[in-house]
Amino acid sequence: MPFERKQSYLLYAILIGLAITCGAQNTPTAKAGDDWTLVWSDEFNGPGSAVDRSKWVLETGGEGWGNQELEYYTDRSENASAHGGNLVLKAVAEKYTGPDGVTRNYTSARLKTFGKFSQTYGRFEARIKIPYGQGMWPAFWMLGDDIDKVGWPACGEIDIMENIGKEPVIIHGSIHGPGYVGGTGIEAPYTLPTKQRFADDFHVFAVEWDPDSVSFYVDHDLYVRRTHADLKPGWKWVFDKPFFLILNLAVGGDWPGNPDTSSVFPQSMLVDYVRVYKRSEPVKQETPRP
Repeated sequence: MPFERKQSYLLYAILIGLAITCGAQNTPTAKAGDDWTLVWSDEFNGPGSAVDRSKWVLETGGEGWGNQELEYYTDRSENASAHGGNLVLKAVAEKYTGPDGVTRNYTSARLKTFGKFSQTYGRFEARIKIPYGQGMWPAFWMLGDDIDKVGWPACGEIDIMENIGKEPVIIHGSIHGPGYVGGTGIEAPYTLPTKQRFADDFHVFAVEWDPDSVSFYVDHDLYVRRTHADLKPGWKWVFDKPFFLILNLAVGGDWPGNPDTSSVFPQSMLVDYVRVYKRSEPVKQETPRP
């Protein structure tokens, strides 16, 4: 905002600027403009500190979640709560035994919209400040709504944002399906142009998912688009059905490795908002940044 005002208006301009800055985190991004219609969101601005359970399911358990993770996901407010306009997913170093008898040395949180909201195609975005440090594994992702019927990976998976703590300046976007999982998943890394740590500030992570493609964004930067052409013979494109949303903060695992003496706890993943849009205009595809 230009501040070409006489001195008598300087204070007023500064106050207006501060108001705009403070409110920016709750203003839809310019990307989600006339081409999009908002259909679902959680702004985490409600009274109190509880997660809105009309929108989210808090998953629990500590069996490693198929990735050799070390945390026990709880439904306690100590691990998932809303404060200051943000959802706070907190990883804590503590010995915890769940009702299933499993004991872990870390607790954290994992939220999903399964059974409450899912959608086929659209723009799915969240403004997030990730944690830092060896062993941290924050993620914003989606799974096919038919997972209970067909299992994984037949249900499909879209990882909008994943970070492993040993890569502080890199996030990853990927798709997984039958034949392309784990190390064979179709993945792309993204580094901020400034090379700054992602943990230093909030960033908007998004995908624009259309019948023939899934496009990945950080802030307003399109960095990769995935299509049928990325699949090898025998692999199946499974991105043509409703998907639900997941937010989680894992500790340890086969990809990030375990925390070490450099790791600091507690660590928090802050989510300013999650928003889902549908297209109101025809697809206008951009070219990914080199």
